Amino acid sequence: MRRLTAHVSGKVQEVGYRGRIVGIARDLGLTGIIENLLDGRVKIVAEGDDEKLKLFESAIDMKNALIYVSSIDKEYSPAMGEFSGFGKVVASGETDTRLDTAAGYLKELVFAVNNMNDNLGGKMDKMLDRQDSMLEKQDSMLEKQDSMLEKQDRMLEKQDSMLEKQDETRKEIVNEIRSLGGKMDRMLDKQDSMLVKQDKMLEKQDETREEIVNEIRSLRGDLKSSWMSDSCELKPI
Repeated sequence: MRRLTAHVSGKVQEVGYRGRIVGIARDLGLTGIIENLLDGRVKIVAEGDDEKLKLFESAIDMKNALIYVSSIDKEYSPAMGEFSGFGKVVASGETDTRLDTAAGYLKELVFAVNNMNDNLGGKMDKMLDRQDSMLEKQDSMLEKQDSMLEKQDRMLEKQDSMLEKQDETRKEIVNEIRSLGGKMDRMLDKQDSMLVKQDKMLEKQDETREEIVNEIRSLRGDLKSSWMSDSCELKPI
């Protein structure tokens, strides 16, 4: 068993430092005292085995939102066994244990709030970065949308032009069909006239054929009559 005597300098009085050290020492099973000195330092006397005293020595070098240890003067000596536990020496006019506990809680609360503010600040920065990124993407999307609208307008203009050409082509086709219809009517009229003429020609051809047949029949009759007449005039030799 050994004794550690430490004089701690810095922002260590009226900030809950002694209450924190008392809690740490009791958790480690050490015995001793801690008290504020008139020169602003804190004196710590702790007894225990070497391993726990080394852990305690590291723990008393404390820095946080309220407490700041700037230096520690340490001295080891043999344990005297004069302490039954670990406690705080409270001088006349000092705050009691409950106020020290409250100061410790306040310190932890301040630390937590500062930590939360740091985290919130970081998160806010990330949110703002994301917001900027989203705004950039939105601007890019709006630019693409404007480009698409321009292309759509050009396509609509082309479509209108195609519809106009289609109407013109349809009118031309209709006029052409009408023109062809008139030509077809004239061709049919001519065809009818030709058929009438053909019928007349066929009729004349039939008449001519009948005349030729009749003429042939008449010639045959004449030839037959002439032959018979000649036969009657023949005389035997």
